[in-house]
Amino acid sequence: MPETITITDDRTGKQITVPITDGVFPASAVRELDPSLYIYDPAYMQTAACKSSITYLDGDNGVLRYRGYPIEQLAAKSTYLEVAYLLLNGELPDAAQLATWTYEVTNHTYIHENMRKRFVDGFHYDAHPMGMFVSSLAALGTFYNDAKDIDDKASRDKQILRLIAKTPTLASMAYRFSAGLPFVYPDNDLSFPGNFLNMMWKVGEYNIDPRLERAMDVLFILHADHEQNCGTTAMRIVGSSHADPYTSAAAAASALYGPLHGGANEAVVRMLTDIGHIDNVPAFIEEVKGGKGSRLMGFGHRVYKNYDPRATIIKKTAYDVFEVTGKNPLLDIALKLEETALSDPYFVDRKLYPNVDFYSGLIYQAMGFPVSMFTVLFAIPRTVGWLAHWQELLGDKDQKISRPRQWYTGVEARDYTPMAGR
Repeated sequence: MPETITITDDRTGKQITVPITDGVFPASAVRELDPSLYIYDPAYMQTAACKSSITYLDGDNGVLRYRGYPIEQLAAKSTYLEVAYLLLNGELPDAAQLATWTYEVTNHTYIHENMRKRFVDGFHYDAHPMGMFVSSLAALGTFYNDAKDIDDKASRDKQILRLIAKTPTLASMAYRFSAGLPFVYPDNDLSFPGNFLNMMWKVGEYNIDPRLERAMDVLFILHADHEQNCGTTAMRIVGSSHADPYTSAAAAASALYGPLHGGANEAVVRMLTDIGHIDNVPAFIEEVKGGKGSRLMGFGHRVYKNYDPRATIIKKTAYDVFEVTGKNPLLDIALKLEETALSDPYFVDRKLYPNVDFYSGLIYQAMGFPVSMFTVLFAIPRTVGWLAHWQELLGDKDQKISRPRQWYTGVEARDYTPMAGR
């Protein structure tokens, strides 16, 4: 029996039957019933705005796959640049393809000197690194006039390469500026994560611990894409106007800048700091349950109604990092909080499980990153996810410039009242 859905307009008795494919039916069914009829769906809770073959997410069962590959396998066996190639091209690279891709990314990491000397130096001394990063992404596009030729595949590929290669450089530059440290140029002899760590921390002699280098790579893999989140949606919406990818990526990064999106791991660290000691966890949990102002950050997710698979991986990565840096003093509080919440029916019944943000902030903090850099660290790898979706959008014949409808709730037509009569 075919999967269909029949919708009846009770006002007129008119019916329309349309197919259901993969649990989705076309909104055109509503338009066929009545062209003036719209669906009210705040925050796109039940709306699929695009077709995508990049990332599969099953929140009920805690499944995340990039191009069909489980995130657990990629985090254990792959590298970020290999995953970036996969997201952009649909398949894992062979040895020759990966070598070429790695070489191209490595040799595009430098930024124009005018960008560093004139643009960055214009920021206020205490500018937030993420604000600098967002602005720098947009400014970067002004150095490449060919970026606007989005109909040319060779040009698109060049901009994608540039953005992936240069985001770590922009990120480290934002940090070094905010810390009052001299800029460190990229080192093309290092790996992608190794080069980033070197640009961040090099003062005199700096040796990269391979365990931290690998941890950074795993974190980049876990954050590379996550389906149609707020930032990716911003990338697609701005990209649908055929803006260049730098402008579109700046819009996506702006969305990520919000505390409800990319700032969640920062909120977790602040929450754990405020709790202060494992003995205070039970009282904190009761405050959360009683709605007394305290919020449990790093638990629950718009999509996941099960354990976020990335959280499991990142928890293990945290222990690997702590072997090098020493244990983050907030870890014991985090473990106690997780244990207490997962044994409490209040949270279990509401399907509130740890998400990727719960442990990532502890890792970043242990590695020396200030809290203000957490969202920037998220943006570096997510850039490839944004670009994969931008590329897919431009190749989708069904996509037009994004223009949702509204439900008007204002006053009806009325005449202008002169000032004397108001």
